[in-house]
Amino acid sequence: MNARLGDTTGGETIAFGELSASLGLMLRLAQVRLFDGFYEDLGQHGLKPGEFTVLWVIGLNPEARQGLIARKLRIKPAHMTKLVQRAVDRGLVERIIPEEDRRSVRLRLTPEGEDFVAARKPDFLTHISREHSRLTPDELGTLIAILQKFNGLEHSP
Repeated sequence: MNARLGDTTGGETIAFGELSASLGLMLRLAQVRLFDGFYEDLGQHGLKPGEFTVLWVIGLNPEARQGLIARKLRIKPAHMTKLVQRAVDRGLVERIIPEEDRRSVRLRLTPEGEDFVAARKPDFLTHISREHSRLTPDELGTLIAILQKFNGLEHSP
C-alpha cells in the first residue's frame, strides 16, 4: 500500500509508503481535517472543539464528576481544570462540591450554559453532517463502529 496525499492547490503529491497504513497518522490527518472544518463552521462562536465537546457532555450528564468526564474524553486533569475554569468564568458551567465528598467536583451547565449549547446545537449538528460528506452512509457507519470498538466505547441506541 503506497497512498499519496495530493495538494488541492498545486496538484503535487507526497508519498507515504508504509506510513499510509499507520492508524496513528491517518487518525491525526483526519483530526486536523475535522478541526479545520469545526473552526470554519463554528469558529465565530469563540469555542475550540474540545471546549464545545465538554459543554455538550456536561449538558448530557449533569452533575457528573469532572474527573470522570476528563477520563472519558481523555483530557489531562490539569487541562480539564483550565477548560472548566474558562467555562465557569464565562458563566456557562457551575461546579458542585458534594457535602459527602468535598474532594469530588461535579459539573453542570448553568441556565446560560444550557442556552449557549441549545443555541449552537443546530450549527453543531450541521457541522457534523458536513464531516460525513466525504463518505457514503455505509462507509461512515463502518468507520464509526470501528472507531467506537477501537476506543472501547459501548454502543448505546
